[in-house]
Amino acid sequence: MTPATIAKLDKLGGKPLCALLTLLDMPRRLLAPPRQTNPRKILFVKLVEMGSTVLACPAFEEAARMVGRDNLHILVFAPNRPIVDALPYFRPENIFTADDSSLTAFVPSLLRALRRIRAANIDTAIDLEGLTRASAIIARLTGARVRVGYRNFTSEGPYRGRLFTHELHYNFQHHVSRMFLALTRAAQADPRETPLLKETPPDPFPALPLFRPEPADTTETARLVREHGGHPDLFPSIVLLNPNCGDLLPLRRWPTERFVELGRRLLDERADTCVIVTGAPGEAEGARAIAAQIGEPPRALSLAGRTTFRQLLALYGMSKLLVSNDSGPCHFASLTPVRVLALFGPETPLLYGPLGPGKRSVTAGLACSPCVNMLNHRFSPCRDNRCMNAITVGQVLAHARELLDA
Repeated sequence: MTPATIAKLDKLGGKPLCALLTLLDMPRRLLAPPRQTNPRKILFVKLVEMGSTVLACPAFEEAARMVGRDNLHILVFAPNRPIVDALPYFRPENIFTADDSSLTAFVPSLLRALRRIRAANIDTAIDLEGLTRASAIIARLTGARVRVGYRNFTSEGPYRGRLFTHELHYNFQHHVSRMFLALTRAAQADPRETPLLKETPPDPFPALPLFRPEPADTTETARLVREHGGHPDLFPSIVLLNPNCGDLLPLRRWPTERFVELGRRLLDERADTCVIVTGAPGEAEGARAIAAQIGEPPRALSLAGRTTFRQLLALYGMSKLLVSNDSGPCHFASLTPVRVLALFGPETPLLYGPLGPGKRSVTAGLACSPCVNMLNHRFSPCRDNRCMNAITVGQVLAHARELLDA
């Protein structure tokens, strides 16, 4: 299902379902109001966005401290499972998936997942999906006694009913990792205090869990680099460019010709450097064209669509720097030692900047940005992303030099 289809279903079907479930919950809320408890088994509902799943690592770490890793569970859409498998928090049998390829596939797969979740006797469900109605409904259907999520209170925003026992106000002033952490800590707070959380959100721990590739991942990734013309022994300083050649996030793209110019200037300045263009399988053709404009193997090549997810993480670990538009790879790379330079426009690094040492963000800070957020389903009316065009090659090159020389 496309993001537009999901948003439409969320609006048309979500409102009446939220209203119905709220009505059914009213007698229980009146007769047995929510009370403060200590979670025993926690389920996170984090359906989409692999990158923001990495930003939830502080929340996962806090939950593991509260109930132990054996008692942590998560529900995700099937395409987002690879990032959960790469994290050290969830046992494979505690990962539940739903198929989002179509509505006819989604409904039965979700019902199967909910049946398994109910059988696991999970007492606490935490909705990490922000302000979508679907995730609120799913959290309610898990049967968890404690349900943590966001509510509008007196603010404007999408109607989600009263499906949570522990209600927080979504705060756009804090990095999303801190808000994820606040949701987890609210699970053991007194729900009579509204809105939660009545404490300062802690800063995320300074380093995310380090992904440690299997020897086979590293060996196969090095083989792929050589197979496509690279030579890591002669050019050990690998710079990765992630230009997002697909059409999924057109507003977030830095102009392609600037990635080309950046790659060429890095090769001119640094004799030991190789530039590798990365991307999803659907971006492979565009990525190969960019690599060809930058140079020829072994100094410029494309691996877009050629690696598995684990091999991509291994490639990050072999590299010195990743330059990317604001997208998932910025956050995947945060699980590895590679330095990251993330380019922001329609979103803001104040909320979504990559975490960890050696991770840096660049934004022009125009008055109109950020223009996408949880309240508009990440759909902006903008058709002219000057926020990205305002970032010059010279600016990015200067930051790249500092990170490479650090």
